[in-house]
Formats: sequence, structure tokens, C-alpha cells
Amino acid sequence: MGARKRNKANQLKEEKKSKSMAQLRNCPTSPRKMRLVADLVRGKEVNYALDILRFTPKEAAGRLEKLLLSAIANWQQKNEGVRIEESDLVVKEIYVDSGRMLKRLRPAPQGRGYRIRKRSNHVTLVVDSRNSETTNN
Repeated sequence: MGARKRNKANQLKEEKKSKSMAQLRNCPTSPRKMRLVADLVRGKEVNYALDILRFTPKEAAGRLEKLLLSAIANWQQKNEGVRIEESDLVVKEIYVDSGRMLKRLRPAPQGRGYRIRKRSNHVTLVVDSRNSETTNN
């Protein structure tokens, strides 16, 4: 049992070397609005995804563009000496989870109070080179 776990851990460690990720925590946008923009770039080539985000009018697009640039910088840090243009980087995974929720009360008629939920989200973005996908499969 110990050898099998060790082999699996080493395999996962090798896979993580080619992948690079970036996380955005407690972004004050509702997860539903952020997912609309995240779905636009999932699986796209990195330069094309940056173009999509740059010209999307939603507020979440600016935050995702900055996050994608961070993931690219993380990839460059891991793979020194390799050019981005030759590596064919792709947005491999992007997912949006709900973050903390601030709860407020808004005055309502007849002495009542309506609850306002100010939502936030966490975004995780994974960048990987396309040619490493073909060698793994």
C-alpha cells in the first residue's frame, strides 16, 4: 500500500510541474455573474482568451484577465527558457466557487426588514500546454 501511494504521489507531482494555476479569493461579485465570463474562456488558447476578456464589457472580465496574466506568469516561473508562443498554452480548467456571504438588512414597509445577501466568489484557473495533454492521453 505504501509503494502504491508513493508512486501515485510522484505521478501527481510530475503532472503539477507542467500545470500552473492562479486563484482569486473573495472577489466581490456573485458567482453566477463570474461564471458567465469564465465559460467564455474555458478550453481556449491563452492569447485568444486574453483577447476575449479584454473586449468583454462585463466587470468580471477585467478581474479574470488579471488572473489569467498571473497564471501565465506562474507558468513562466516554472518553465524558464521556454517561450509561451512555442508552448501553445491553453486555459485547461477554470471554475468558480461561492465565497463568503455578507448579510445585511434593508428596511422594508410596516417595520419589517428584508435580508440582502452580498455574495462573493473564489476563482481557480489552471493553465497548461496543449502538447502535454496529447502526451498524457
